[in-house]
Formats: sequence, C-alpha cells, structure tokens
Amino acid sequence: MQAIVQDRYGAAEVLESQDIDRPEIGEGEVLVRVRAASIHVGDVIVMTGSPFLVRLATGLRKPKNRVPGTDIAGTVEAVGKDVNGLRAGDDVFGWCTGGFAEYASASEDHFALKPANLTFDQAAAVGVSATTALQLLRDDGHLQPGDKVLINGASGSVGTFAVQIAEAFGAEVTGVCSTKNVELVRSIGADHVIDYTKEDFRKGGPRYDLILDNVGDRSMAATRRALTPDGMLLSNGGGHAGGALGRVIRLAIVSMFVRQQGKPSVKSQNRADLQVLKELVEAGKVQPVIAGTWPLREAPEAVGHVAAGHARGTVVIAIDPAAA
Repeated sequence: MQAIVQDRYGAAEVLESQDIDRPEIGEGEVLVRVRAASIHVGDVIVMTGSPFLVRLATGLRKPKNRVPGTDIAGTVEAVGKDVNGLRAGDDVFGWCTGGFAEYASASEDHFALKPANLTFDQAAAVGVSATTALQLLRDDGHLQPGDKVLINGASGSVGTFAVQIAEAFGAEVTGVCSTKNVELVRSIGADHVIDYTKEDFRKGGPRYDLILDNVGDRSMAATRRALTPDGMLLSNGGGHAGGALGRVIRLAIVSMFVRQQGKPSVKSQNRADLQVLKELVEAGKVQPVIAGTWPLREAPEAVGHVAAGHARGTVVIAIDPAAA
C-alpha cells in the first residue's frame, strides 16, 4: 500500500511517499480502507519533534511510528474475531496510528459509524480539532446556555468547531478573525464577528463569561481584562511552536493563583465524544470547514501548509479522491 513515512524529525521534506505492507490487526482491532485523513497541529509537532519534550512520547532520535496521521474516515475492510460492533463494509470515522496511508488499523473503540450527512473528507476533519473544542468548552469552560463566549482564532481548525459547538450549547458567540475570514465565521453561526485588524476586543467593549484563545499572541493578563468578574480564560494557543512551551508552563503557574485563568489540560479522543459530535453533525448543528484537499502523494506539502499557519478550517488528505 502507499503511505507517507517519516524516519527523522524536521520540516515537511522528512515526509516521503513509500510502498509498505498493510498493517496487521489484532483480535479486537479493525482494518480500515482509508478514504480521507485530516491534518492538525499535533501532526506538525510529531513531524518536527518540537518542543523537544514531546520526543519522550514520540521517540528521542526518530519517530516510533513511521507513518504519521491520526484522524481518518473510511470503510472497514476486515475485523478481528473479538470485534462485535463493526463489520466489513461499515463506513466509519475516528482515530488511529498511521492515518496517512491507504490502510490503517486500530482498536474497535477508536471508531464510530460515519455521520450519514458527511462525505469521507468531511468526516475525517472531525477528529482531534472537534474533540478539543468540545472538551475545552464543555469540560474546562463549563459552558452554559446564555453565556457570552468569545472565540479568538475563530477561523482555524479548532476555532471553527468551537464557534459551532458553543452555538449548539446555547451560548451567544463572538468570533475573532482577520478581514478575509469574517464572512466565513459569520456563516458558521457566530452572533458577532470582530475583525482583529480593525478592533481589539481587549480594549473596552463587551465583557465575556468565557474566552477561548486559540492564538496566544497577547499576554494572558491583557486578555483576561475582557472577562466578566466570574469569567474564565482558556488559553489554547501559543504552546505548540518551539520556544512557546514556556507559555504553557506560565499558564500552569498562573492558573494556580488567578481564578479567571483556566489551567492547561491534556485533551484525548474517546468514542463517547465521537458519538456526541456525530449527533451534533447529524442534527445540522456542526459542519466541518475544509481548508483544502490534497492527494496522498502531496501530504508533505499539505502538512507544511498547516505548519505555516495558512489554513482556515481543516486540511484534508484524500486517500481515495473518487470516494471522498
């Protein structure tokens, strides 16, 4: 099968297309014919091996897993003997190790049936970004109906899902983005849109019960000034690039002493949240925003595009363009 492999850390040129063996499946696993995969910031971190601490999990000198990619959608090709909930021919979405390939395998509980109203490329875009947005707003932010919520970085992969999930939960949502993305953010349901090139939400204006900052381009103290007295700031941006790990450490310290500052937390994919997102999608409340689609052989360029911060929405790799 064709796959993207990585045998060292670095920029996009470390990713290469090769012909490798199909993955084997265990008794409780399924083999999926991958139709589409999506790219998120975690894939960039694994590619670069930066910040260095991530290599404790991914491999010190080179990646433990040669094939990158986690978020996929596709069709079940085969199942292990202990698999009961899925069968060959089922269209699924979820996560795995080695998603940038024609076939991938994972435990049965890593997948859910694909939302009926999504294509494969749309379903592949749900994964990490939507799960992160859901857990930040619901679990960390304790979002309630009627809350006034501001999403900074509303046009990115996490931001576009956050706007829609907050709206689905009954919040009054303000999205912050650049001029070129104002109509996009408005089209996905934001009640108000702020063009940051023309207005700084931190300087006067409304106060918010919850701010989700996916950018991290200003001090946390300055951003907290836009909160109500009982509001909370969730700082999701600024901790992924090399040299920005210090911001996460400062965030952990500040959250111990400042009531309005949410503490950092590790987000994880799980089947229960996939089901929640599936229901929101099928109810028409959440729709993935696709930033662009690349064929598998151009995955290195696609990951480089995400690494450069150019994407609005989620970038997708179409493994089988005809099906996607």
